[in-house]
Amino acid sequence: MSLTSPDGKTTIEPDDSGWATFFRRLTTATDWKTGLVIPALAVLTALIIGAIIIMLTGSSLQETLQAYWALLEGSVGSLRAISATLTEATPLILTGLSVAIAFRAGLFNIGGEGQLLIGGMTAVLVGFSFTGLPWFIHLPMAVAAGFLGGAVWGFVPGFLKAKTGAHEVIVTIMMNYIAIYLTGYLLKTALFQREGRNDPISKNVEESAQLPKLLGWFDSAMRVHLGLIIALIAVVLVWWLLFRTTTGFEFRAVGANSHAARYAGMSVTKVYILVMVIAGGLAGLAGGGQVLGVLDRASPGFSAGLGFDGISVALLGRSNPFGVVAAALLFGGLTAGGQNMQATANVGIDLVSVIQALIIIFVAAPALIGAIYRVKTDASSTQISQGWSS
Repeated sequence: MSLTSPDGKTTIEPDDSGWATFFRRLTTATDWKTGLVIPALAVLTALIIGAIIIMLTGSSLQETLQAYWALLEGSVGSLRAISATLTEATPLILTGLSVAIAFRAGLFNIGGEGQLLIGGMTAVLVGFSFTGLPWFIHLPMAVAAGFLGGAVWGFVPGFLKAKTGAHEVIVTIMMNYIAIYLTGYLLKTALFQREGRNDPISKNVEESAQLPKLLGWFDSAMRVHLGLIIALIAVVLVWWLLFRTTTGFEFRAVGANSHAARYAGMSVTKVYILVMVIAGGLAGLAGGGQVLGVLDRASPGFSAGLGFDGISVALLGRSNPFGVVAAALLFGGLTAGGQNMQATANVGIDLVSVIQALIIIFVAAPALIGAIYRVKTDASSTQISQGWSS
C-alpha cells in the first residue's frame, strides 16, 4: 500500500523485498484484518492454550474456569481492580508507543529498558533536589526531566544509526546494559543515596513532584495516577504526529522505503535521529511515571522489564497508537488479574507470562492463525527467505 503525503504531492511505494515486507507486516497493520482480527484471535488462542496448561498440571475444568474468573475479577471486577489494571497499563502505553513510533520508521528500538531507567533517574533527581517549589512548577520540571533523560539515551543509537550505519538493535541492547549498571552505580553515590542507608535506594521524591492519585480522594489504596492522563495525551500527540503532519509522513515513508524517501528529497538521517529521540523520550516518561507516581523513589530494577514489555505491546497493537492503548490495557489486566489468580485460585503468576508470550507468537505467525480459524492472510507476510540477497 503506497503512502501519500498530507498535501498529496508525494507518494512513496513500499519496499517489496522479502525481509522488508515481513518486518512491515509484523510491526504495522496493513488492513483491518491484520490490525484487529488476527490479534484478537491470537489472544483467544493463547487463553485456550493457557487453560490447557492449567489442566495438564492436575486442575479440573471447573478449577481452570475458576482461575480465569479470578483473573477477570482481578483485572476489571471492581473499581480497585480497574485502578490496578490502569496503573499497570500506564507505563506500557508509553513504552509501547516508544517501540511503535520506531517501528513506523523501520527501526527496532530494543532500548526502551535503558531509556526508561535513565528517564526515571533524571526524574527522581529533579524530584528530590528542589525543595520549596509549588507543585505546578516542580511536577512539570520532574516530568520533563524524565522525557529529556530518555530522549538523550535514545539520541545516541539514533545518531550512530544515521551517521555510521550502526545497527540500532545492537546499539540499544548495549545501551540497556550501560543504563542498568550506571543506575546501580549512581544509586550508591551521595547525590542519590538516601541518608542513613547502605543499600542503593534513592532519596524520596518531594511531595510537590509526585504525580497525584486520580482516585485518592475516593480510596487511598487506588494507585492510578496522573501519569495515565499524560500517557493518553502522548497517544493522541503521537497519532497526530504520525498521520497528520509532514514529519510523521516522513517517518512512515522512511519506514516503508528508505531509498525512495531519500530519492524524494527526505532526510533519512534526520528521521532516524528524531524518531529515536522521541522514542527515547516516551520511554523516559514511563520511567518518570514509575518513580514519581508509583514508587516515589528509585532502586535497582525499578524498570521491572517494562521496556521489553513495550515491544510486545507495540507488536500486538500493530504500531497504531490506539492499538497500543488496547494492548497495554490487556497486558495490564493480565498482570493485575494474575496477582488475584495466584492468591485465590492457587495458579502461579508465571502463567500470565506464558499467555503473553503465546500472544506474541501467534501475532507473529498470522498464517498459523489463518489456518486454525480459516481466516485468509497474505502469504507474503510470512515469507522472509526471499530478498535476503537483495
